Formats: sequence, structure tokens, C-alpha cells
Amino acid sequence: MHDAPTIRVDIVSDVVCPWCVIGYRQLAKAARDAQIALDIHWHPFELNPQMAEGGENLREHLAAKYGTTLEGSIKARARLTEMGAALGFTFNYADDMRMYNTFRAHQLIDWATELGKGHEMKQALFEAFFTRRADVSDMQVLADAAAGIGLNRANALAMFQSGKQADSVRQKEQFWIGQGIQGVPAMVFNQRHLVTGAQGEENYARILLHLQDNRAA
Repeated sequence: MHDAPTIRVDIVSDVVCPWCVIGYRQLAKAARDAQIALDIHWHPFELNPQMAEGGENLREHLAAKYGTTLEGSIKARARLTEMGAALGFTFNYADDMRMYNTFRAHQLIDWATELGKGHEMKQALFEAFFTRRADVSDMQVLADAAAGIGLNRANALAMFQSGKQADSVRQKEQFWIGQGIQGVPAMVFNQRHLVTGAQGEENYARILLHLQDNRAA
């Protein structure tokens, strides 16, 4: 990496948001190609905070929430799958795939962050939901994901039972909503510059190089 300072990026996202996967991976690739170091901080956002236990069929959910047609859903899934593959990520959509509430998933990430593994936990949950179609609202599934990145499974379950991270996550969600974040991904560069949506590698590269040049000036 260059001697230029690391660029901090705060990313507000949900683990069931495909464009959050795409946006992060586009950003990461742009940074690697430009040899710019990133300091990533993940923050919680729930796309479906009122969703009931057990979730809903994903295609039916998108149709009800956004009016997505069957044809539109098929095209969107194909596009995301292709874009993900180009970035080294596997979207494994299926007709019986379900959407879930992610409040517990965000608690797990918050807990893992305190242990220095928030980024790894976030990536593991992206993979759990989109690649393995796992129920990321299920405490056992989440505890398995924690164990998969080297954290203590029993401690993860105990965290859920204690409710230790629940208030922390709610406060963080409210903070970002209060900052005007209504959709994700939302990225704040160097705690000053907000960029929303997946912007593509070229745009991210321009943003990063601009910030690096400004700091070097």
C-alpha cells in the first residue's frame, strides 16, 4: 500500500441486502487495484424490522414490498449472480429462498466487533444467507457462524440469551436513521462524505483517489 493515510469507511448495511455485498466488494477491489488501505467499520440497518419469526418467501416478499414482478425478479437474480461471481461471491438464489429479520444477526456482528472480528462476522453472514440460504434469524445458525470464524459458540448463544447487545444495536440503528440513512448500502468516507448505493469499481476508485490526493495535498 502507498504511504498515504488509511481511508476510513463506515458502511451501514444489512446482511440480507445483495447490493451491500456488491457495493462492498466493488469498493474492496477498487482499493486493492489502487493500493489504498481501507479501515472498514460496519453498522446495522434492518431492511425488515417488523418481519415475523420464520421470515417470508423472498420472491413473495419483494413482490409485496416493491411490486417486483416474476420476470423482474428472475432478471434481478441473474444480474446479481453474474455480478457477484465477477467479484468472487456466490449468490445462490432459489424459488424457496426466504427473507428473515436480521436483528439477531446484527447483535452477533456487534458482539464480534468487540472481539475484533466484526468484519469477518459480517462476511460470514453474507455467505450464510446468500450462498447457503441459511436462516440468519436463528440463534443456532448464528452461533455456528460465530464458531466458523473462531469465536466461542457457547458464548455467542449466551450473548443472545442475555440480551447484552440488543440495546447497543438499537442505538446504532437509530443513530444512522437519525443521520438520514433510509436505504443501504450507505458508505461514509473519512466520516464526512456520504455515498449511497453500489457505485461500481470505477466510481469507487475515483472517490478513493480523490480522498487520497486531498489528504496528501
